[in-house]
Amino acid sequence: MSFSELRRKDVVNICDGRKMGRPIDLILNDQACAQALVVPGRLGGLLGFFKQDREGIVIDWSRVRRVGDDVILVEVDPERSESQ
Repeated sequence: MSFSELRRKDVVNICDGRKMGRPIDLILNDQACAQALVVPGRLGGLLGFFKQDREGIVIDWSRVRRVGDDVILVEVDPERSESQ
């Protein structure tokens, strides 16, 4: 799957059903494997499994649960913060 195909899909957090937007970037590791997905937006009080970068919210690829035809499902617990 190409990034141009990924960026047409909505990212939805399965923990709260919140639509997080569409991917704006994909971070690759040294082996050219997906390491993180970047979506636009602000964190508000949400930290935990992702961090905010200057461009948007970085979601670790391990949090991606399924890439479907129209949606990318991620599991990001909105109650968890880095301080826990």
